[in-house]
Amino acid sequence: MEKLYYTNQYQTKFEAKVIEVKELNNKYHIALDKTAFFSGGGGQCCDLGKINEKDVLEVYEENEIVYHVISENIDKGSLIKGEINWNRREDGMHQHLAQHVLSGCFFKLFSANTVSIHLGKEISTVDIIGHLDEDKIKKAEKMANDIVRQNIMVEFIIPSYDELKNLNLRRDLPNTDKEIRVVKIGDLDINACCGVHPKSTLDLRLIKIKKYEKNKNNTRIEFLAGKRAIEDSLKNDKIIKDICNYLSSNEEESLNSIKNLKENLEILLDEKKKNEEELMKYESEYLLSTCHKEKELLIIKKIFQEKSINYIRKLSSKLADKNNIICLFAIKNKEKSNIIFTCSNNIALFNMGELLKENIKYINGKGGGNKILAQGAGESKDLENFLNDVYEKCSALF
Repeated sequence: MEKLYYTNQYQTKFEAKVIEVKELNNKYHIALDKTAFFSGGGGQCCDLGKINEKDVLEVYEENEIVYHVISENIDKGSLIKGEINWNRREDGMHQHLAQHVLSGCFFKLFSANTVSIHLGKEISTVDIIGHLDEDKIKKAEKMANDIVRQNIMVEFIIPSYDELKNLNLRRDLPNTDKEIRVVKIGDLDINACCGVHPKSTLDLRLIKIKKYEKNKNNTRIEFLAGKRAIEDSLKNDKIIKDICNYLSSNEEESLNSIKNLKENLEILLDEKKKNEEELMKYESEYLLSTCHKEKELLIIKKIFQEKSINYIRKLSSKLADKNNIICLFAIKNKEKSNIIFTCSNNIALFNMGELLKENIKYINGKGGGNKILAQGAGESKDLENFLNDVYEKCSALF
């Protein structure tokens, strides 16, 4: 079988003869005398496309024969016309060659080799030995894009076993009896690889490292290349432009503007917190002075209109810090409401979680909690009757 993708990686259309057909699970696995469909390998995905206008669902290699999986039969001996999905092929080549370039740069600069790679549909990763800091990663990214601009030709060779031993490959040879294909990128990198790559680094146009993180004893680098990197760059340009327009500043001024906004926001939040604490103090005193007392127990019942849940939760907790207090609070927000029940630690007779679960069904709600704090949500209809009923049940126990 002639593998056209190794002789011309840019060939998208071809004609061939069907030499074998296997039917498996209602799908037809077609072998051809030659093919431009790459079967995948080296972390790179297989090609997809069409054979006689029929969708190729999968391509794989078995015993050095490339099989094309389609949903309709084609007779053995038939002549076919095939066409690969070029966008998929080009994207796969770009991400794969970019990985080789990045791996070569990290090795050349810091003697840090690659332990694993992943070429994904949206993002690709390469794991480099050791924990690398931002300065080293930026240096490698800059070097990688210098390599792109230098338009270095990518060579593909199939050396003999003796020649392989003298090639000084970056990584160990794979354990196989098959012929080994080697990819060489100028003086940057040489490594065994069965993938399909562009003929020149200039094809990549751009390599962009998106982020990095520690992964066990390695550093995982997320990157984009080719069209993916260009589109990401254009998207980021638009985001920056929108930010600048929103801040009425240029790019250089925008970061300072954001820092100023953050500082002002922190000041406002601090003032808000102080005001809430002051308000909470007066509100708690008012509620304590106006609530109903059952013997030694104070039951505080109130419906708040569109208040912050966090504020009401803090208010109820502040009140329940005193002894012998039960808070039955609700926050009304149009059709929906939030319920918060709290009680003092010294009250042994009640369990707020059980009290809420037993009663919240009457407003078609759900919720739960523990002995001293419970929270839920339900409908706002009949909210006042709901709280009155719970209040009466609490009062009845005294």
